[in-house]
Formats: sequence, C-alpha cells, structure tokens
Amino acid sequence: MLISSSKSMLISFGVTFRIARQIREQYFRAVLRQNIAYFDKCGSGEVATRITSDIHLVQDGISEKISLAFIYISHFIATFIIAFTINWKMTLVISCIIPFLAINSSLMNKYSAIFTKRTLDFYSRAGIIAEESISTIRAAVAFGAQKKLSDLYDAYLGDARKEGFKKSLLVGFTLGIMFFGIYAIPSLSFFYGSTMVINNEISFGQVVTIFSLIGNGFFSLTTFFDYIQAISLATGASSKLFETIDRVPSIDSASDTGDKPKTIAGHIQLKNINFIYPTRPDVKILNNISLEIEHGSTVALVGSSGSGKSTIASLILRFYDPHSGGIFLDGYNIKSLNLIWLRRQIGFVSQEPVLFKTTIAENVSYGLIGSIYENLPNNEKREMIENACRKANAHDFIMKLPDKYETMVGERGILLSGGQKQRIAIARAIIKDPRILLLDEATSALDTQSENVIQNALDQTSKGRTTIVIAHRLSTIRNATKIIVMNKGVIVESGTHKELMDKKGDYSKFVETQKIIQTLNGEKNILKENFNILNSNIPSLKDEVTTAFTDDDINYHQINLITRASSHASSHSDVEIGLNHDDHNYTVLEMIKMILFIDRSEFFVFSIDALRNEANFWSLMLLVLSVMIFLVNAIQNVTLGFSSEKLTEKIRSIFFASILRQDISFFDEENHSVGILTSHLSLDVTYINGLAGVTLGNLLHVTVMIFASVIVSFIVGWKLALVCLCSIPIMIVAGGLRIKMLSDLQQKTKKAYEYSTQIACEGADNIRTVAALTCENNLWERYHNLLDEPMRQSIKNALFASIPFAFENCVYFLLTALAFWYGSILLMNNEYDLKKMIMVIAVLVMGSSFTGRFFAYAPDIVKAKSASDYIMALLERVPNIDTWSQNGEKIKTVKGHIKFSNVHFHYPTRPNFLVLQGLSLEIKPGQNVALVGPSGCGKSTIISLVEMFYQVTNGTITIDGIDISKMNVNNLREHIALVSQEPSLYDMTIKENILFGCLPGQNISQNDLEKVCRQANIHEFIVGLTNGYDTRVGGKGIQLSGGQKQRIAIARALIRNPKILLLDEATSALDSESERVVQNALDAAAHGRTTIAIAHRLSTIQNADIIFVIKDGKVHEKGTHQELLELQGIYFMMIQKQHLGESN
Repeated sequence: MLISSSKSMLISFGVTFRIARQIREQYFRAVLRQNIAYFDKCGSGEVATRITSDIHLVQDGISEKISLAFIYISHFIATFIIAFTINWKMTLVISCIIPFLAINSSLMNKYSAIFTKRTLDFYSRAGIIAEESISTIRAAVAFGAQKKLSDLYDAYLGDARKEGFKKSLLVGFTLGIMFFGIYAIPSLSFFYGSTMVINNEISFGQVVTIFSLIGNGFFSLTTFFDYIQAISLATGASSKLFETIDRVPSIDSASDTGDKPKTIAGHIQLKNINFIYPTRPDVKILNNISLEIEHGSTVALVGSSGSGKSTIASLILRFYDPHSGGIFLDGYNIKSLNLIWLRRQIGFVSQEPVLFKTTIAENVSYGLIGSIYENLPNNEKREMIENACRKANAHDFIMKLPDKYETMVGERGILLSGGQKQRIAIARAIIKDPRILLLDEATSALDTQSENVIQNALDQTSKGRTTIVIAHRLSTIRNATKIIVMNKGVIVESGTHKELMDKKGDYSKFVETQKIIQTLNGEKNILKENFNILNSNIPSLKDEVTTAFTDDDINYHQINLITRASSHASSHSDVEIGLNHDDHNYTVLEMIKMILFIDRSEFFVFSIDALRNEANFWSLMLLVLSVMIFLVNAIQNVTLGFSSEKLTEKIRSIFFASILRQDISFFDEENHSVGILTSHLSLDVTYINGLAGVTLGNLLHVTVMIFASVIVSFIVGWKLALVCLCSIPIMIVAGGLRIKMLSDLQQKTKKAYEYSTQIACEGADNIRTVAALTCENNLWERYHNLLDEPMRQSIKNALFASIPFAFENCVYFLLTALAFWYGSILLMNNEYDLKKMIMVIAVLVMGSSFTGRFFAYAPDIVKAKSASDYIMALLERVPNIDTWSQNGEKIKTVKGHIKFSNVHFHYPTRPNFLVLQGLSLEIKPGQNVALVGPSGCGKSTIISLVEMFYQVTNGTITIDGIDISKMNVNNLREHIALVSQEPSLYDMTIKENILFGCLPGQNISQNDLEKVCRQANIHEFIVGLTNGYDTRVGGKGIQLSGGQKQRIAIARALIRNPKILLLDEATSALDSESERVVQNALDAAAHGRTTIAIAHRLSTIQNADIIFVIKDGKVHEKGTHQELLELQGIYFMMIQKQHLGESN
C-alpha cells in the first residue's frame, strides 16, 4: 500500500504538471498564431486571465483529485459488485437509486460547466479592464480616474457574481438531492431487508453485510462528488482555452504554405483595394485604392488622420486582407506568399514604437530574426547592433547609461523617453538591411537633431530598396520619389514635392500650414489666431472634490481570516482564507448536518435488534433524516456558494483598488509589470476562492467529523480510543510535511510562472510588433524555457511529497489493524463487549478517513496561503504618494505659479543615473511655456514631477509658493490636465473616454462635450460615425488612428478646464490641418492658465511666452523665440535643422 500510494501520487503529479504545461504552451502558441482581427476583440488582459486562472482550474481538475475520484468511484463500484455476489435481489433494489443519482450528477456537471464558462468570460472582461488600467496607469493617475476604473471593473465582477449565484443554486440543490438519495438508501435497506428476512429470502447477517458494503460504497460516492466539483470547474474553464487552441485563423502565421521567392525586387502594387475593419463594418476605410510603388523608390503617404495611410501599411504587412482587390509584390499576390517570409522582407517602424521588457541589445537583435544574420557569433551580432544604433543616432545616449546596451528598458520601454524608444525601434528595423522599409511616422517622437541625423541615415538606407513613408512632418518626405496625398480613403493627389506644390492643391496647403517656407525670424506667425474657445460656458467645478478613494471605502474585515491552519515547520504558519466575518454562521449548519450523520451511525451500531423488530419505524426515521440532510446540504451549499461569490467579488475589487492606489514608481519595478499584476489579480483570488464555497463546506464537514469521531470514541471506550489515536499523529505529521513541501514548491515556482505570464501578456499586447518582427517562435521559446524550472521543481517535490502522502493512506489500514488487535485483547479480558468494540473501531476508522480527506486539500491550502500573503502585503503597502490619503494642504484655487529650485532627480529603478541635475526654472501664472531639447534630456520628467508621479531626489518644486510634496496629491491633480505623447484610451465609447477627464461632481452637458471636441478638431469625425459619440474605440483605442486618439485625448484634457495644462508632444500624431486647428485651440486654451508644452515641432511653440532649452538635465537657454534665435545657440541650430528658414 505504501509503495502503490507513493507511485500513484508521483504519477498523478507528473502527469498533471505535464498536461498543464502542454496546455499553457499550446494556448500561448495558438494566441501568437492568431490574425490581428482576433486581437481587436481579445485583449492581453483576457490572455493573462486565461493563461493563469483558467489553466489553474484545469490543472486543479486533473491533479491528484482526478486519481482520488477514480479511486473512490472504483471503491463504490467494488462494494456493489461484492454486494451483488452476496444477494443480488436486495442489492438490485437498492441500486434503483443509482440512475437517479447519475442523472442528477450529469445535469449538475453540464449546467455547472455552462455557468462556470459564463463566469470566467466576465472575469476575462474584467481582466481586460485591469490590463488596460495598469498599462496606462499614468493617464489614470493624472486624471484621478482610479475610482472610475474600479467601478467599471466592479461592474464586470457583479455580472460574474450573478452567474456564480446561479451556479451556487444549481450545485446546492443538486448536491442536496444527491445526499438525500444517498442517505435514503439505509431507509430502503432496512425496510426491504427486513421484508426479505421475514420471508426467509436472506439472512439477517447478509442484510447487515450488504448494508455495511453499500454504506461504505456511498460514503465513497460522497467523497467522489467532492472531487467531481473540481473536475466540473476544469471542464468549464477548458472550453475557452481549447476554443482558441483549435482556432485556425484566416491569416495564419504558423502555416508553412505559400511561395518563398529566392529574390525580391520590391515592386508593390495595390489594385482596386476596398477595406473595412472587421470591428467597424459601417466605416469604409479604403475606397477602391490603386497604387503602384516601383522597386527602389521612396513613396510617401500623407493626409489627414484617419485617411487610411496606416491601413495601407497594415495591408502590406498582411495584418488584414482587403475585402476586394489585390496587393502584389513582384507580381505575386501576397496571399499566395508564405506569410512569415513576406514579413521578413519588410523593416517596419510603427507610429507608437513598442519595445519588449528586456535589454536594449536584445530589443535591437529582434530585427535579425529570420535574416541571414540571425545565427552570427555574439561578437559579430553585437557589432551589427551597435552600427544600427549609430545610424539611428541611439549609440551615444546608450553609452551614457550605466549598463549601456545591457540596460533593461522596462515594460513597453517605459524607462526610456519617447524619442529614445523610437530610435531603438528604427535601429531594429534597419539592422537586417531589408528589401522593403515601412516607416509609419518613424521620426514623430524625435528631437530636431536626432530627426536630422536619422533622416539622413534613412535617406541613405533607402537607396536601392523600396521605402514607404507615412509622415505628418512634410519636411521629412520632400525628397520622396512620389508623394501620395490621401483623404477619406481615396487618393486625391500624387506626384513629386515640386509637382504637388505647383498644383496648389491639398499638399500645397499642408506645406503652407507647416510653414516650410517661413523665414527664420518667425515674424509671420500663421498659427496665431485669437478666438476664445474655452469660455465661461464650461461649468465651474465644486470647491471641494472628494478623493477617488479613502480608507473608509475599504472594509478590511471583508477579507477577514477565519481559517488559520498551523504549520510547525514554517515561521509563516498561517494559512489565510478570506471570508466575510458573518460567514461563521454557516458552521452551525455543518454541525447540524454532522450531528445527524452521527445519529445515523448510532442507529447502525447500537440499534441492530431494534431495527430488526421495528423496521418500519426506523426506516421512516432514516427517511426523515435524509430529508433533513437534503435541506441542510442544500442550504449550506447554496449559502456557502453565495458567500464564495461575494468573497471573490470583494477581494478582486479591493485588490484592484489597492493596485491602482500605488504610486508610479511601484509600476516601474520589474516584478510589478502588467502581466505579473494581472496574473496575481486573477490567479491569487482564484486560489483563495478554492478554499471557499462548497470546498469550505467540505473542510468544515471533515473537521467536525474528525473531532466528533474522537469525542464519541472516548465516550464509548476511552481505553481502545486512546491506543488507536496514537496513529493519528503519524497522519498529522505526514500531512504537515506534505503541506511544507508543497509550500516550498509554490515559492520556488511562483516567480517563473509570474514571468512566463508577463511574456504571454506582453506578446498579446504588442501583437502587431510581434507579427511584423516574426518573433512568435522566439517569444514562445522564452515562455517554454521559463516553464522548465517549475516542471523540474514539481517533479522533484512530487517525489518527496509522495512519501508522506503514502503514509497518510496507510494510516487507515494501520489504525484498523491496531484497533482489531487491541480490541480483541480487551474483548478477551471481558473489558469490552463486541458492540462496544465495533462502535469504537467504526467511529475511529471513520475519523481516520476524514483526516486523510482533510490533508487531500493540502495543495489548495498552500496556494491559498501564498495568495493571501501577497494580497495582504499589497493591501498593507502604503505608497509614498498616496491617493487614498486625506493629508496634505488643499487649495481651492490655483494661479499656476510653478517654480523648480535646484531639482535633482533619478528614477527609483535607476538610482545611479541622474536625469535632472540641479534644474531651476520659474513659470509665472498664465504663462505659456515650452520645453525643448534632445530626447532623454529630462523634458517629460519635468512634467512627471509637476504631476507628482515621483518625488524629487533633492530640491523643491512649488506651485503658488507651496511645496507640492506638502500638498494633498488628489487636490493638486484636480487643477492639472495632461496630454501625453502616447495617448491612452480605454475600451469604451468615445463619450466615456472624454468624460474620464471630468472631476467628480463636474456636470457636463452634451453641448459642453461637443464644444471641446470641436476645439480638438474631432467632432466632425465623431458625428460621421454610425454610432457617433457612442462608438466604442476598442482596447487602447485600437479602432482609431494615432491622430484620432490624440485629438480625443486633447478633448479629455480640455473638458476639465484646468488651471495648469501639460502638453507632452500633444500634436505629434496629427496631420498638418488638424495640427493647425488644434494648435489654435491650445493657444487659445492657454489664455488664463499656465501651460507647459513639450514639442519637437518647433513651429508649434514659437508663440510661447518663454522657451526653456533643456540639455543634460539642466536649463541651457531660455527666452522667447526671437531672443533665442538672436542668441544663435542650441535653439538656433534646432530651428535650422527643421528647415524653418529655408524657402520653398
């Protein structure tokens, strides 16, 4: 028994972890295989939820529980087989209950799986909100939107809870019915058995034997149904996983089919292309477009935002297929080409550059995937990386970093500035010397010097290859072979720069708007138009606005710890299971049920003679007992199920709110990436929930039965009980060792699973970059390798954990043998009679089996403990910049006088790299101030410090003379609005996204909403959509172009009518016309408020009251536009390089 139990445990663990790993890997591979349209509906938050929570449920369902379920159902079948050999007639009559139980179980499992799937779908949607919120945390914090995001998250949790309630009702009543059937069997046995005895069809001894066998069999059946719950959950959870695994996309990156020409010239043709995005079937993006791009030529696509420029790039990369028409490469329809081969011929830089959470060197090396250089020796590969970075003007800033090329860039490159990220993305695109270059606003985030250097490099790189450039800065494409002007999905003009200027059409107007022909002195200022757009019609705000969260909002008793299982082997000895404090009442129901069960056992042990003489009476009593057990079971399981769903909702809600409470430095840390946090948010709550609901009922059941068996055995026969109980410590020690080993395993594998989830989340979130780089296999290999260590540790620990598991199983037989041996001695000494001995043995054996069942929940206990530790640690973490705090000075009105005094600053993750080095500047109330300088000089850092995303290392920042570190952070941010370089939108309607900028209590009418949208030049586009302002924008605004997203972000900032307006490259993604209109609006909006604008397009900041030139974390120059030109310093050189002084 010892050997077989040990082998059973080892095999079960090994098979479980291997299957779970295969599902993880196959699911992630399937996700990476999907076409882009799949991700327009499914975000990375859903992927994280599926790959953590859902796979955990599957793993739990196929763990040792399935083998134990098989053992118990086998035991049930065996008892019936033996009973049939004793007397088939009585056994057959008793067996009539089995079809009833089978139908009941089948219905329970079927509908339970349905409700589970629905519940997980809502959790998946909540996961998408969580992922979006965490990945755009700066926008959420800047606008004080944590409460709004939490409410949105909670709404999905509420929907999940409702589905969970339905499942609890179903499971509660079906389990109650099952127990009614099981406990009704003794009634039937006594009644029919006594009839057969009276008719001399069976002996009384056979009746007792069959009754005992069937009783044991159905006891095994009840245990079987404990485990079948986990299997049912696994069935529901697996449906979505296998749906994705089995899904074959229409554009399949995993397919080996398609032509792979040996050579490629780069001749591209688009013939009669019509295209509609699958998620916006009512909007035609491209309308019968035809375009020819000669090999070796440079073609530029220009036009207003949303005109279809980036869509053409997506179609060439085959992210989508056109609805009609064809795209041809060297005469081949690209549909006939192998997809991976096609994408490897193209170097792509997107409008919003994406870097992976690894080193700079590795990010650049991703560009070599699939090229002839991929397998070069490391030293040669490093040389290529550095050369590419030199061409992209990135080498110098990289070498200034402490770890140089081995510097970690953070999630989505968050530890680098926008310009630095873009330069690395350019280096990645050009490193493999592709035949086709596809540049979608490749220089939009660059400073003037970098743009000039890189543009020259791109001009050189473009020679001899086909280059397609999408640009809003027209100065960067004036030398293109052909310029295509687009508007609303059609080509309106084409030709060279000179030809189009001579036509005096749309292109000429764009050029005029960008002032390429303006003289250096800037005396003619086209942009300056004086009309007051933001006027007093926008409602005034409340004097006092409540903070997004307060400590009163959080009831820590909601995750009170009611189960604390001591573990003598660990200093962290408490297994904490969150439950509502009022759920203790459900223990009373469990006690009632157990007392009834003990009473039924007494009938069997004490009343054999009475039952024989009064069969009808006792049969009726047992039937009444089974009805009571049905009621108690149903009520208990329903109430505990409801409690479990409430618990899950509350913990998820509080956990998410606590994440959003943290300051920005928390999210910069490597172990707090989006993937890791969403993994904890999904998986940890699932672990805790694994010990709630029906499972908690089972644990209470087992615990009560263990104590009851000990008490009853001592009452009946203390001497035999005392001797037999010496075996119980063996089981307790074995169970404790097993918990300790599983706890060690949990800790050892936790990090690996966190990082693997982060890779999965990162891959799904950046799928366009992944697809363009064809690095699906590389990401999968990284994911696969991270799962190696958990697999090794799991097998190793399973080997050791199988030994105490085997001892637990053996104690049952040890106790039985010991009980009969010592009991026989007591019997022979006339200390006990037979009835007394059998009573004690029966009760102790039952208690021993329940002890084994308690430790069968060891894996659930260990996971719940680890999860509760993490959650409690986060709940107790008070950030340095705390949005829940009411402390700090609050000011009703702000003038906007900002002063930096000798400010030094380093990011918490880079303590050895000072970004600001004694920076001092003063911005007077109402001034329109511009910050310019090379990428990485500290411009965006200044804005982050004004927003109080971080605390300064040294020095002070004051607003209206008050040190902002002494101000209430929520109150401070109420007076500020931010438009960031990479606009962050959420998967909701356009209207809801704009209203996210409102303060609590601010009433905004539809007219107010439309007014700010007109100011941001987005109203006409919105009303042109079928659903207007109620149009959903998709995850992170994926359904909109970069310019459209930027304009909505500007409207969101203007809606709150701030006294301080922060613009970090607010117009970088806009076309010329939109930029002109929006810049006019921003210039007008600057009246009466302090504005700080970061800009690389110097034409947008010539009207600034003062321009600060930042370099190396200090102010090197300051003055008006004219004053800085006369100084002929850094600013003068930047102006020259942007061609603002050149005539046409």
